[in-house]
Amino acid sequence: MDLNFTEADQAFRQEVIEFLNAELPADISRRVHADLQVSKEDTEFWHAVLHKRGWLTYNWPKSFGGVGWSPVQQFIFEEECAAAGAPRILPFGLKMLAPVLMAFGSKEQQEHWLPRMCDGTDWWCQGYSEPGSGSDLASLKTTAVKQGDHYVINGQKTWTTLGQYANMIFCLVRTNSDCKPQAGISFILVDLATPGIEMRPIRTLDGGREVN
Repeated sequence: MDLNFTEADQAFRQEVIEFLNAELPADISRRVHADLQVSKEDTEFWHAVLHKRGWLTYNWPKSFGGVGWSPVQQFIFEEECAAAGAPRILPFGLKMLAPVLMAFGSKEQQEHWLPRMCDGTDWWCQGYSEPGSGSDLASLKTTAVKQGDHYVINGQKTWTTLGQYANMIFCLVRTNSDCKPQAGISFILVDLATPGIEMRPIRTLDGGREVN
């Protein structure tokens, strides 16, 4: 097995390097390399640059607007972005929610939500862990009870990364308690402007506020 990069791979790497040299602002790169906090505005700016180029959804299937890169090309892109000091591409919408919508969402849901996570209309955060239910998601306590055309959700989530910037959250909730714990969980999209939701910061040891 030949594990060396091909000439086409090397040409692609050069294309990525030239793009980063032309489009990544030096001040943002310096902050990333110095492990300083990247602002909401920096993240939104870089997402917009990648979206304009068509590279924000580099890991999506072509049928949903991806670029059709091979795993090797995806690796090269990520490696060069890290080396250049580019802000990370936030995974919550693009890499965590999008595949679920592609696999299980209706056509209407796909056509509504996928473009909005690309053009910056929606900033998504995750609602998985809970106090007392970290990696053991089968023990989550947050409930969603259907009332008419809506679900009423009660519970608490934690370690909600960058939730202070988000306008939407995808949550794992318990919709059935009369079965084994792993089988009674549903995946629900929630507008954070919904009455009754409170986002509280968790101050980390460095004084930052990345989790909520």
